[in-house]
Amino acid sequence: MDSMWKRFTRVVALAAVSIVCTHGAAQEWTRFRGPNGSGVSDAKTVPVKWTDSEINWKAKLPGGGISSPVVWGEKVFVSAAEVDKGRRHLLCLDAKTGKECWRQTETFQAYKKHKVNSFATSTPAVDEARAYHVWQSAEGSALLAFTHDGAPAWKFQLDAFSEGHGGGVSPIVWDDLVVLACDQQGPSYLVAVDRRTGEQRWKTPRQSKRAGYSTPCVYQVPGRSAELIFTEWKHGITGLDPATGQVRWEIDCFGKETERAIASPIIAGDVIFGTCGFATSDKHCVAVRPRDAGDKVEAKELFRVEKSAPHLPTPIAFNGRLFLWTEKGIVSSVKLNTGDVLETKRIGGNFSASPVCIDGKLYGISDDGEVIVLKADDSLEELARNPLDEPCRATPAVSGGRLFLRTMSQLISVGGSP
Repeated sequence: MDSMWKRFTRVVALAAVSIVCTHGAAQEWTRFRGPNGSGVSDAKTVPVKWTDSEINWKAKLPGGGISSPVVWGEKVFVSAAEVDKGRRHLLCLDAKTGKECWRQTETFQAYKKHKVNSFATSTPAVDEARAYHVWQSAEGSALLAFTHDGAPAWKFQLDAFSEGHGGGVSPIVWDDLVVLACDQQGPSYLVAVDRRTGEQRWKTPRQSKRAGYSTPCVYQVPGRSAELIFTEWKHGITGLDPATGQVRWEIDCFGKETERAIASPIIAGDVIFGTCGFATSDKHCVAVRPRDAGDKVEAKELFRVEKSAPHLPTPIAFNGRLFLWTEKGIVSSVKLNTGDVLETKRIGGNFSASPVCIDGKLYGISDDGEVIVLKADDSLEELARNPLDEPCRATPAVSGGRLFLRTMSQLISVGGSP
């Protein structure tokens, strides 16, 4: 009876979270990878194979970058950097026309970074009142907030960024907080500020010693209070109390100092998936489930996938499957509750951007700028290839039934209602 009850509650939890994610996908794409970082949308008006007639607009950006766009209503927010001029911009564009509404500009000096990184890598977060963005550099870093009209709202000073691979962390908004992970070689910490005022609410020290680039998500299942979820090589997967920043639980499931957490954690029902690895060595996608154990919380590792685990792209959980899309163009369908690899397909190309799932189809963008569409099932059937005609390392956004694609020099809107 006890085991039957546990299975029942897990099914209920999965259904509840699925409903939340579906509802959120129909609203706004407010952070990296959309609703709670899931990367899943139920939009019906994004074409699989598109022609010029289905491209709504192309907007030239003032500089390059690999940050993702975010959307609120009919406003799109994205960043760009002009390296030769020492300027970085947060831009707001009209989602219907692609016309620039405003830009906020910061000066900077170029610093050491990885060859595939950029000086505009952090993805903004947005709510009904403000857009939040991070600028990192060796000279000084800051989390900034702007109103939807482009007026500065507040600025929260962060420590100078110390890491040879360059910056690239992205904030999220949860309840009345803006939350950010600052894992690096220098002072490392997790921090939350009041989204209205920019005042610090809590700061949790870390012992990272290496830069991490994953974006946190929220774990919320029936019968338990919400937790903020972070991944990082030394700390593994961490669950924090959003109100206090106190660590509720932590599981050391990665463990090699050469590894980095670049892909972001995702939630599927009551299971958390976190990834970590090294470009030319081991990579892990680990499934864990936290549970209350008396006066503490414990997290148990359920299984791990390592043979086809990604290092850069974040996985997708959809319809009972975990889809892993590696940076070397290998896509796998994995059974969500066991970790069994059911199908693996080599599609070719190199990939830095994370895939998204739209109406049961996977959209992945190669570094060369080709959007490859596969069925999100065990067949992984290839449905289309759409050229963007220039390199792209940015994860797309989906909002209002439209797909927003950020290449190295421009923002493109595709699809939507006629």
